Amino acid sequence: MRIAWVFPGQGSQVVGMGKALAAESAAARAVFERADEALGEKLSTLCFEGPIATLTLTANTQPAILTTSMAVLAALRERIAEFPVPECAAGHSLGEYSALCAAGSLSLEDAVRVCRARGLAMQDAVAPGLGAMAAVLGVEHDALEAMCAEARGAGGVVSPANFNAPGQTVIAGDAAAVERAGQLVKAHGGKLIPLNVSAPFHCALMAPACRHVALALGRGRVDAPTFDVFANVDAAPKSDPIAIVDALVRQVDSPVQWVRTVEAMRSRGVTHLLEIGPGKVLAGLVKRIDKNLRVLNVSDATGISDVMQLLAGGAA
Repeated sequence: MRIAWVFPGQGSQVVGMGKALAAESAAARAVFERADEALGEKLSTLCFEGPIATLTLTANTQPAILTTSMAVLAALRERIAEFPVPECAAGHSLGEYSALCAAGSLSLEDAVRVCRARGLAMQDAVAPGLGAMAAVLGVEHDALEAMCAEARGAGGVVSPANFNAPGQTVIAGDAAAVERAGQLVKAHGGKLIPLNVSAPFHCALMAPACRHVALALGRGRVDAPTFDVFANVDAAPKSDPIAIVDALVRQVDSPVQWVRTVEAMRSRGVTHLLEIGPGKVLAGLVKRIDKNLRVLNVSDATGISDVMQLLAGGAA
């Protein structure tokens, strides 16, 4: 059995995340307290009590999900003696920061502050209503790339933003260009689902945010990770701090290569994934990529008990 850790991105937030775990685990509670101090505000209260409209603001969601994920990991390490180091780790978009924090590449405080700056920059890069994102189902990646290229011919930006699973890709760009691409998708028998998001992430329209993310990363410290963390931009691990920063900056306006990332972990012999943090989004995507990979969701005490059973040789 070879285990990898994966960390969720934006969209997995829910009011109450981490609340019960913080009440039960001193280690989890300490993570929330450190994040509150790093930001100079009660991020923990927002996670525990909402309101959801405020929690869903990009600038809040990003540090909130990262903090909750790190609190879950702290509780795991507290509860399980000699908790094993993973074969490797990865995170979806924002989750890459969680993975790097878990590997000791970023401190919790630096990661929380960078994610706040990242969220603000990504939100401000495109005025509300000018951009759009949509999930495309039933169209393979190469065909979708061609449709986006055709839609761009009439002007504007549209491109794949998240390669989430075979036949499931998110596109992003100018609202009109995304609509044109959507018409092509439907004409070819695919399905288009508009996403309720505040900005068109992971496309060329996010270029202005890259500089702000680079500046935020420059104000902190980045070390070599203690285990491999796959970058979203190319599904390859980075060990050099300069390369890690470069990958995080490029990630802002580049597509998330999640399919390639899961395939890369599988090629390393990974058999089990622990989805550490709120939600079960990644479990669903992984099952569509490779049904043989086993995924355990770990967001509360029940999830921690499942991990303990798995490590003990049980069938959790």
